[in-house]
Amino acid sequence: MANTNIYDVAAAAKVSLATVSRVMNKPEKVNPETRERVLRVIKELGYKPNAIARGLASRRSTTVGVIMSDVSRASTSQLLGGIIDIAKKYDYAIKIFSMLEGEDPKDILKTVVAEQVDGILFLNDELEEQMLNVVINGIKDAQIPVVLCNVISEDLDVPSVAIDYDKATYEITKDLLEKGKRQIYLVSTVRKYSVNLHKVLGYERAMKECGLEPLVFRTSGEVSINKLHFEEFIKNNKMDAAIVVRDSIAVSLINTVIKYGYKVPDDISVVGLQNTKYALLSRPTLTCVDTPVYDIGAVSMRLLTKYMLNEAVDEKKVFLPYSVVKRESY
Repeated sequence: MANTNIYDVAAAAKVSLATVSRVMNKPEKVNPETRERVLRVIKELGYKPNAIARGLASRRSTTVGVIMSDVSRASTSQLLGGIIDIAKKYDYAIKIFSMLEGEDPKDILKTVVAEQVDGILFLNDELEEQMLNVVINGIKDAQIPVVLCNVISEDLDVPSVAIDYDKATYEITKDLLEKGKRQIYLVSTVRKYSVNLHKVLGYERAMKECGLEPLVFRTSGEVSINKLHFEEFIKNNKMDAAIVVRDSIAVSLINTVIKYGYKVPDDISVVGLQNTKYALLSRPTLTCVDTPVYDIGAVSMRLLTKYMLNEAVDEKKVFLPYSVVKRESY
């Protein structure tokens, strides 16, 4: 076929440009089945690679792809701050890819792979385990180093950096129980973020150990929506403490319970699970389990550089230390 190019080969073989490039330059790094399929298509199309195509796999782009969802969250900006600072130190450029709700993750992944990034930091914690596995397997097939940044996966082979959310939430729940609190709610989101699922698990374990029924309330991250949810809830239910997965939601809860005549923390103690800027802007100020978000971003980027540079890695699953910052709401 005249004027056949690498894009034609990739489309016909149903693989990425990176895979075609590796078959031509480093065939030993491509699984045999895929390699044979690409070679067969190359032969059928009569493709003759030029010098640029030959250099695709061997040339470092010095670029890291960051796949994320909601850029508006305060924690996301802190993660990016840590990532960017370490990326600069190792002379890597950062290219951000958004994976919005309703988009097919596989399509986004194809775009990222086609950009010839040296590595991928995956920040999107909004995928359920099944779809997260689809993305991870796709990155593995493309043979691009990946690190999950503040995302939890049960796959032990996938590097990740976070805190032990299960343990952190378990401990703060136990602390509230020891203070005599019994009607403790875990306020989470309707959307199933991977880290929030682990927060719920830790909370439920602590409550069940004390013979209490877990009380999980799910709402939206949008203030205009959760404000209405909280107003309706407080009219018909009682609570003496709340552990909230996101600081902005915790502040919205505080505003609502105060509006309805409750005192924080005398009547209701409120604890956030992030420690973002919202904690200090709250009145009363918000007690938080301090998630070291900047450090998670920085350590994730450093771990990724080890994989990209073929350096020794001592630990794939990294749990960073956390602490409780006590303020006025506790």
